[in-house]
Amino acid sequence: MLSLVIPVFNEEKLIDELVKRTLSSLGSFTEEYEVIFVDDGSTDGSLEKLLSWQNIEKRLKILSLSKNFGHQAAFTAGLEHTRGDIVAMMDGDLQDPPELLANMYLMISNDEYDIVSGKKIARKGRRDRNLLARLFHMLFRNIGEIKNMENSGNFSMMKREAVDALLSMKEKVRYLPGLRTFIGFRQGYLEFVREERFEGDPKMDIRRLSILAADAIFSFSRFPIRFCLILGTFGTLIFMGAGIYVLIAKAHGFAVMGWSSTLLSIYFLGSIQLVFLGILGEYVYRSYKESQNRPVYFVRKFYDGGQLKK
Repeated sequence: MLSLVIPVFNEEKLIDELVKRTLSSLGSFTEEYEVIFVDDGSTDGSLEKLLSWQNIEKRLKILSLSKNFGHQAAFTAGLEHTRGDIVAMMDGDLQDPPELLANMYLMISNDEYDIVSGKKIARKGRRDRNLLARLFHMLFRNIGEIKNMENSGNFSMMKREAVDALLSMKEKVRYLPGLRTFIGFRQGYLEFVREERFEGDPKMDIRRLSILAADAIFSFSRFPIRFCLILGTFGTLIFMGAGIYVLIAKAHGFAVMGWSSTLLSIYFLGSIQLVFLGILGEYVYRSYKESQNRPVYFVRKFYDGGQLKK
């Protein structure tokens, strides 16, 4: 059986199109499937629309979370409630074309791959968001400790063994594309053009995207802390040289009088220390979040094919 996880947050305007295209795509290559919609604390009519569709198609299941826990938490909740031998993940804004699920399923069912991820070769939509996404993937490609995931997001399909491995990692600050690549297995990629949103405004704004990018970098790269070490060492060498120069200048009587150079040095060193403290603070914060051991999400209700589970 195939399980498909789709998180939604205030997507009332596109629910109908999303469900129609998803069911049509799944029905074109399998009859054994379940679709788990994760309502991530929507405040509009998204849940009601999903429930009305469930009355028509019992293979739709709805996981209603107690509040908005975020994109990665919603995906995690859906994955933990799947029962399929093959599990797919897809965003709920129709920028990931549901029609490509058939191609992913073929690559998986032929036993060619254990994991197939969608790889974006082009993006439609707002240029500023697309530029930021390209910059992040370019940066992560060079500093990240996991490779071969450039331009890959949540859109993917996995065998049950890979899903179980993914869910065995219990960190609270989660970046699922990175975790999916980290677990290994036979990984393949399906290239596609990421579409514009069908309707409405993006729920992942620049601030949320920046937080997700920071989670990816701090979770899968030692570069920030190494950057502190390299910059600190470089600065130390420069000021050691400057100190030697000052001693020589004073000994020979041509030292420049005044406080400008002193103040500039103090401001420079103070700024560097603040940068270091900020980077260290990010690591401390993530360690603190892990030590709290709070659940990633809470389920309000689970609508399982018309049978309500609490």
